[in-house]
Amino acid sequence: MFETIAGYVGAAFMVLVGMFALLKGGPPERIGAGAYLFAWFASVMVQTSGGYFGVQWGVFAIDVVLLVIFGAMVWKAPRSWPVWACAMQLLAVTSHVMLMMKLPTPISAFYTVVNMTGYGIMLSIAIGTFWAWQERRAIGQDAE
Repeated sequence: MFETIAGYVGAAFMVLVGMFALLKGGPPERIGAGAYLFAWFASVMVQTSGGYFGVQWGVFAIDVVLLVIFGAMVWKAPRSWPVWACAMQLLAVTSHVMLMMKLPTPISAFYTVVNMTGYGIMLSIAIGTFWAWQERRAIGQDAE
């Protein structure tokens, strides 16, 4: 992951958005960002265990757990961003299933989908955090 400039930029984006959500977000944003950052770090730790061309069962399990967390947030959180995050995570899990079914697609397509959904999830968390922060500022709960 950290072999290229794009890897460093992606990691910086993840950490910056995560910190923004943890510092300025409400409880749903903190839970979502914390869960995603934990899953991202755990995925980095287990991703080479199955090789780059086969099914990575550890990463798949982490992605399914994250999908369940986002699904619970869609159900319980009074925000709209978890719907987008859950949809993106479902796309990542579906990509794992596609790989498990040995459908004739290049492995680069799998990694592209998984990486782009990560950016989509973090973008939805960032937008949700911004709006939650602005709502609190508008009613005077977040004085700066």
